[in-house]
Amino acid sequence: MARRDFAPEEFQRRLRLVREQMRARRLRALVAIHPASIHWLTGSEAKSYQEFQCLVVGVHDDTPLVVLARAGEVHEFETEARVDEVAGWGGGITEDPIAAFEVLARRLGLLGETVGLEVPGYYLHPYHYQRLRDLFGSEHLIDATALVADLRMVKSPAELSYVREAARLADIGMDAFLAHLAVGRRELELAGAVYGALLRAGSGIAASPINLVSGERSAYSHGAPTERAIAAGDNVNVEFGATFKRYTATIGRQFVMGKPTSRMRDLHDIVRSASDAMIARVRDGAAAIDVHEAARQVIAAAGLERYRVHLSGYGLGPSFPPGWAEPLHLIDGTTYTLRSGMVITIEPPVFIGDEGLGVRIIDNVIVTADGAELLATSPRDLIEIG
Repeated sequence: MARRDFAPEEFQRRLRLVREQMRARRLRALVAIHPASIHWLTGSEAKSYQEFQCLVVGVHDDTPLVVLARAGEVHEFETEARVDEVAGWGGGITEDPIAAFEVLARRLGLLGETVGLEVPGYYLHPYHYQRLRDLFGSEHLIDATALVADLRMVKSPAELSYVREAARLADIGMDAFLAHLAVGRRELELAGAVYGALLRAGSGIAASPINLVSGERSAYSHGAPTERAIAAGDNVNVEFGATFKRYTATIGRQFVMGKPTSRMRDLHDIVRSASDAMIARVRDGAAAIDVHEAARQVIAAAGLERYRVHLSGYGLGPSFPPGWAEPLHLIDGTTYTLRSGMVITIEPPVFIGDEGLGVRIIDNVIVTADGAELLATSPRDLIEIG
């Protein structure tokens, strides 16, 4: 059960950190919307993020944690989350969730107070956001989207143990892909082999679906598997995530059906060098922009800057559909500093549409005091099949 995935003291520590940030920002309450924030604070994995849900956190230590969720998830919150009260809306009747929230906010005495609101990209409808602004007044509603998200980026020892287990599961999935990869196999068959191996080994269902492309489709940066059959000479890329107790590890590897062309080999070597340059820069206190720049410079020196059509990596943590990235993005303009206990992806890309070729090697590392702990054990070479 989700709330038993961590000791009570772990949840208490997280709540204490959040309230410290709330006090620093002079917030009376925080309205958390992102399911990863709600999971981090309560242990809930409920799917009520598909519609309006929120967790209300009061600034004072003795104020209750209150969840508002659609009626179908009330019992799940009551039995599997560390919350003091669960209010439901809708379910078997038509009900306006923001009207239900207004009743709750009035009862908790929040109207007229300074309240922080998470405004995540996927989980708060613009119409609901506008009505919340109207309810509180723009002068009282503060954007607190990064408050919990930034705290979540540094993982506890218990969280890191789950990340390492997710990485072990990802290696199992990659082994299954390699075992089934053959000329004539359909991309969808290969995806099924990966998913079957992951689920049998104990992985949860990852927040984002598998990317699996072959042949000219390997130039697609996020291509889904299709009925296409693998052919001799194909460049093949697979990328997927495994999860353990919602903590995600991702992996991506390159394959070629037969002997690679010199271009395939060169592109793989460039991307591998860019990845290695990033890993060499990772350590506690490193500027995230410097880690990104290490990869960008390698790719630019090879004359491929225009084909670097994706960021170089990002933070990873507990995740819910449709994605698993944390706010820390390894891309130009980032202002984050790496800290021990962060988990980041290493994935500088090259995708050349005109040539129908793409390469991306994906690894995850844990930031340590003096470097990076590489999680995957699957070979990072260009793997020749047949």
